[in-house]
Amino acid sequence: MNVLVDTPIWSLALRRRRRTSRQQALADELAELIREMRAEIIGPIRQEVLSGIPGEEHFRSVQKRLRPFDDVAIDSSDYEEAAALYNLCRGRGIQGSHTDFLICAVAIRHSLSVFTVDRDFTHYARHTGVQLHEPRRG
Repeated sequence: MNVLVDTPIWSLALRRRRRTSRQQALADELAELIREMRAEIIGPIRQEVLSGIPGEEHFRSVQKRLRPFDDVAIDSSDYEEAAALYNLCRGRGIQGSHTDFLICAVAIRHSLSVFTVDRDFTHYARHTGVQLHEPRRG
């Protein structure tokens, strides 16, 4: 199964120079997914990763490293499904961002698991059917 990699994982791997052992294990997992050609991204995640990078040189470096990854297509039905998932979760007392629910909708439609450290996704998974990627180590 291919894996939709969330912003915190990309940022950890591409923007941070110093990492804890847990963070290094997550970066290593991303590297393994890339080697296996299983890592996926969507435009909103690409935008989040690139936003707020201090310095033009660092921005260009991260941009260049993301370029080989084509964005998974997002269509109108994904936005509609994201809104439905938002409404479902909100009705059950679970808050989340519109981008998070778009990630869930795209992942579900394309049969992708989501690789993230954002704990909100464990709540979404219980109610939406989105699959979460479990790192093999760490």
